Amino acid sequence: SIPGSDILRRHRRRSTLLIGLDIEWRPNFRRGMNNPVATLQLCVGRRCLVFQILHAPFIPASLVSFLGDAKHTFVGVGIQGDVQKLLEDCSLRVANFVDLRSLAVEKLSDRMLNTAGLKTLGLRVLGVAVDKPKKITKSRWDNVLLSAEQVQYAAVDAFVSFEIGRRLSS
Repeated sequence: SIPGSDILRRHRRRSTLLIGLDIEWRPNFRRGMNNPVATLQLCVGRRCLVFQILHAPFIPASLVSFLGDAKHTFVGVGIQGDVQKLLEDCSLRVANFVDLRSLAVEKLSDRMLNTAGLKTLGLRVLGVAVDKPKKITKSRWDNVLLSAEQVQYAAVDAFVSFEIGRRLSS
């Protein structure tokens, strides 16, 4: 069977599949600089994918259709920006996405969460402190080989997004 197809089968019983989504790219240190998406992170439950899209020889058709499936709801903080960057840099269209900030505002009746980051939402919704060390967030995401810390950070970001989305949707 195709890797991951068991995940799809298991979640197909639900009407929609919830997926944590995040992207990383090499930081833009100069004005007018716009580095392309380097990694795409997806997470469903405890299964996370960190796909080095920048170094991929091609984008699998299964990924294109997965992102483009309207039955899949992708969640993240400031996800509109990530979705826009995926479209501009990789010609990848994400059909259905929800910003966790607006979901949190709606579910927790707190308009202050409109500007919250993943750290704040993680603490508020999950009671978990999300570590976002600058040496990792500002690191070279365009490297062919990512460090173990980068991979962990990338997976945790997508996982926390998924968990916040799951908690707020239940």
